[in-house]
Amino acid sequence: MKPTEILSDEHRVIEQVLRCLEKIADEAQSKGTFPRDSAEKAVDFFRNFADRCHHGKEETHLFPAMEAKGFSRDQGSTGVMIAEHEQGRGYVRAMAENIARAAEGDAKALQAFVEDTQAYCALLGSHIEKEDHCLFAMADQVFTEDDQRKLLLAFQKVESEEMGAGVHEQYLTMANELADHYGVPRATLGRAGHVPGRCCH
Repeated sequence: MKPTEILSDEHRVIEQVLRCLEKIADEAQSKGTFPRDSAEKAVDFFRNFADRCHHGKEETHLFPAMEAKGFSRDQGSTGVMIAEHEQGRGYVRAMAENIARAAEGDAKALQAFVEDTQAYCALLGSHIEKEDHCLFAMADQVFTEDDQRKLLLAFQKVESEEMGAGVHEQYLTMANELADHYGVPRATLGRAGHVPGRCCH
């Protein structure tokens, strides 16, 4: 099992909730009513599972490990990924700021939420594709077995110490509840997704 396999499995769950978020925005726009509970759950998921856990692993551990092997942050892929993480955080903040007003019937807030949702889904979809098909392959080429082992231990520490026991399971349950509610297929996870203590198991 490689650290990039864990991250790739997490991508599948993130994509699952992105599809739910698209449906939340479509429902808000087509019906003119706002599904506040679902929107709040999705924003919570992206703040904690996608950003705090998943992006946290990448920014704190994976990217520095790649840079130690000669990848440039200023002119290379890791810098681009970090910039896109920051851009995504801005969209999530904007979504969160408009939820209450959209739920109260503010048409401008509802439209702003929809537009930020569409931009975020497009950004993260492209971002995930670049990591899955380019960045992770480059990482696997340069990491030794010892490098992989150290990263796996670092990822475990993120989950056990920074996130807390049972938190990732809680977010996976939330992701599946949203998927079931909106008719989105549940993510099919690889073998890394079935290891206890990982974000997706």
